[in-house]
Amino acid sequence: MSQLQLIHPNWPAPAKVKALQTTRLGGVSQTPYVSLNLGAHVGDDALAVRDNRQLLRTYLPSEPVWLNQVHGIEVIDAAKNTGLQNADASFTTQANVVCVTMTADCLPVLLCDRAGTVVSAVHAGWRGLCDGVIEAAIRKMAVPPDDILAWLGPAIGPNAFEVGDDVRQQFIAQNPQAEQAFKPHPKQSPNDKWLCDMYLIAKQRLVKLGITQIYGGDINEDYCTYTDDMRFFSFRRDNVTGRMASMIWLID
Repeated sequence: MSQLQLIHPNWPAPAKVKALQTTRLGGVSQTPYVSLNLGAHVGDDALAVRDNRQLLRTYLPSEPVWLNQVHGIEVIDAAKNTGLQNADASFTTQANVVCVTMTADCLPVLLCDRAGTVVSAVHAGWRGLCDGVIEAAIRKMAVPPDDILAWLGPAIGPNAFEVGDDVRQQFIAQNPQAEQAFKPHPKQSPNDKWLCDMYLIAKQRLVKLGITQIYGGDINEDYCTYTDDMRFFSFRRDNVTGRMASMIWLID
């Protein structure tokens, strides 16, 4: 059996909360999806994706509740899953139900409460992040914000994520503080292209809600999906590529 190379989030989650982050390493997919592609929607061989998911399944208490992610703000109760649903976040209060988000540059956000009674996995691409997918997931968790812990997983970093001024203006319209997360692109004309720090925007949104226990998202952890082509898939870098998974669940 292949040995998956996984990341264990470094955060003080309670003992009842378990979380894992995959890399691109340890699977069976062939170029350009080498090797642990978990996305069934990206053009990879279906049997390879099945085998990769089976390899991952050995680390989990149940099959993850996969979502059809559409860059929106819909949040589902993973324990009431009725098939592949259109949503960009899920939550659960039940043990052994695995919430999952798939990414290849977008920001994965894992959430739990200090008591270990509820968890959530959030897919925060720039559209969902701007429109409030993190806030929507936290509302579904239905616990006091100051009881919530957040972990920000591998995503395209602040020195690689190029966006136009229209994107910048959308974020600033939602929260003027977001202006701090944009710096002019050094190789583009002023106000043409900007470098966007999704980690900072996510932290701003969390803090505004009263959540201060925020982990991951540290540039020193070198989790930039765009620059680390050995460990991570990146849609911006490769266009045709696989997907990684960020998972969280409760145990009895």
